[in-house]
Amino acid sequence: MDTETKIELMKSFAEEILTEDELRNLFETNDKPLAYDGFEPSGISPIHFGLLRATNLRNMLKAGVKFHLFLADYFGFINNKLGGNLENIQTAGKYFVEVWKACGIDIDKVKIVWASEIMDGLKYWDRVLKVAKEISLERVLRATTIMGRKQGEKLSMGQLFYPPMQVTDIFHLNLDICQLGMDQRRAHILAREVANKLKWKKPIAIHHHILLGLQGLQKKETEEETLMASKMSKSDPKSAIYMHESFWELKNKINTAFCPPKIEEGNPLLEYCKYIIFKNFKEMKIERPAKFGGDIIFGNYEELRTAYVNGDLHPADLKNNVTIYLEKLIKPVREHFERNKKARELYELVKSYKITR
Repeated sequence: MDTETKIELMKSFAEEILTEDELRNLFETNDKPLAYDGFEPSGISPIHFGLLRATNLRNMLKAGVKFHLFLADYFGFINNKLGGNLENIQTAGKYFVEVWKACGIDIDKVKIVWASEIMDGLKYWDRVLKVAKEISLERVLRATTIMGRKQGEKLSMGQLFYPPMQVTDIFHLNLDICQLGMDQRRAHILAREVANKLKWKKPIAIHHHILLGLQGLQKKETEEETLMASKMSKSDPKSAIYMHESFWELKNKINTAFCPPKIEEGNPLLEYCKYIIFKNFKEMKIERPAKFGGDIIFGNYEELRTAYVNGDLHPADLKNNVTIYLEKLIKPVREHFERNKKARELYELVKSYKITR
């Protein structure tokens, strides 16, 4: 695969690339660059993990990128996920691996890395201290939004270690590419700045879109606060669609979702079409009664968007058909957890844990 084709694969899901020129040079000089996606294991998988991020990973693997799935168990411990119970957090991590398997990810092509494994040595903590020396306390406090905390929120001393530790992971794993959501941007900016200061390899950052929750856009004073308030959160059942929803649970959630007629901005259902449905299907067929115009096929998101904002597609018809297409994607995952004993046991355990933040 040539360099420009690889670049286009990355741009197909990236909201931001820091920087495209650096990424192009990387592909021209390295056939198998190393990337990662990391997260704190907790709660039940929503569609932005099981569908959106899995689709991004498939594109990276197509481009020849080697990939680490980073299970940030100790970060979840620091951030008080699942009550800070490390054993439960690690069980949740194993459950999330099963979700990606069920989504069709070839886990043999992905290296699973636990934070607790790489932290077990002086070399890691030596790097943490070197990174921390290059970051002001003010920058650390601003960066605490990467763990879902508001600026000014009361934090433990342990949580202040979180940003320099996340930056250190990037260098300790010798990553070429950081592939996470836009909500992790502050950590990657810090990593690039620290790399310049310490003369370490500068990571390229590829940031994907943060999927809106069912409640739609929640405008706040700042762009960052708006992002945090609006995103789909696995800890909030009213905002999230989970990978285990039954058809009727899914239908009920979609039917109550924010979906104003003729409006694209802040409309979560249009987002699900753009970032999930059209990434997994070549076209989207809207089934509707003949008296309302009959069936119509959209070959891409722009066609669908145009019809919707022009009033040629009613919210009820959009909701009905988003439900149908999401069900097609969720059903195989649901069935995997019903058939596979190990997966089912992990799911039942994680479902029993109390969600904390």
